[in-house]
Amino acid sequence: MNDTIVSNQVQIKPKSSSSLLQRVIKNRAIYLMILPGFLFFIIFKYVPMWGLVIAFQDYKPYLGITGSKWVGFDNFQRLFEEPAFFRILANTLILFGMNLLFFFPVPILLALMLNEVRHSGFKRTVQTLVYIPHFMSWVIIVSITFVMLSMDRGIINEMLAAAGYDKINFLLNASWFRPTYILQVIWREAGWGTIIYLAAMAAIDPGLYEAAKMDGAGRLRQIWHITIPSVRGVIIVLLILKIGDVLELGFEQVYLLLNSANREVAEIFDTYVYTAGLKQGQYSFSTAVGFFKSIIGLILVMSANKLAKKAGEDGIY
Repeated sequence: MNDTIVSNQVQIKPKSSSSLLQRVIKNRAIYLMILPGFLFFIIFKYVPMWGLVIAFQDYKPYLGITGSKWVGFDNFQRLFEEPAFFRILANTLILFGMNLLFFFPVPILLALMLNEVRHSGFKRTVQTLVYIPHFMSWVIIVSITFVMLSMDRGIINEMLAAAGYDKINFLLNASWFRPTYILQVIWREAGWGTIIYLAAMAAIDPGLYEAAKMDGAGRLRQIWHITIPSVRGVIIVLLILKIGDVLELGFEQVYLLLNSANREVAEIFDTYVYTAGLKQGQYSFSTAVGFFKSIIGLILVMSANKLAKKAGEDGIY
């Protein structure tokens, strides 16, 4: 009897290995579709992590990573001792807070409104129109902004002058940088951000809405009690991922809006790395700043995910 049990146990292992191989062969089309994305992350995300070691070196390109002098945490110490560090940190956090407060809810609201549109032709037209700005580069977006806000025949200032008001120098006024920044983000990304929410709403069981109608619930009550709870998990996941980008606001947009008049409120870590690091050839210092941003983002993602788990949500892992 013992011999039989042992022989059965021995036979189970190869069966398990062969079944795994069979599943891979059976689903080879799916694995082939995954392969390009997998290779992208390996080549462009994981392999370059080796370069993070230069954050702890006085890196010299002609000496390479192996030949450069090891300086430990000196680059990080320099970052924290920089006179501009807390100003840049404050600017970055304020812009992130504006993103979270003003931009993050907009795709949700827009998706809710589009989901209620019953005329498919009109719905597709609106979706196309709100998606288009996402495919424009920040150079084009900022150029359009300059044309609209310019003191010299700018559309907005011409309208103000026609209404009897004084013209406003939006582009060289520090107090107007942040509203300009967040309006650009909303216009460019709000429509694109609706895609995931609309996909989640399309998966909601129509029977729930039918039952709600039978109970006398109107459109607003159906949205509040069915639609929003059904996509709450998606909202939480995207919020957690958004929190991870707390110090990653993007370089192009801010750099194109940046000038000597608004630098005090506009300079963030991304532009600081470029001006104080890369332009002056301080590669180790630039890497240290990027490493610092990544660590903060990782800590916040893990903390937000843990809080979501405690609140009963699925989180991202």
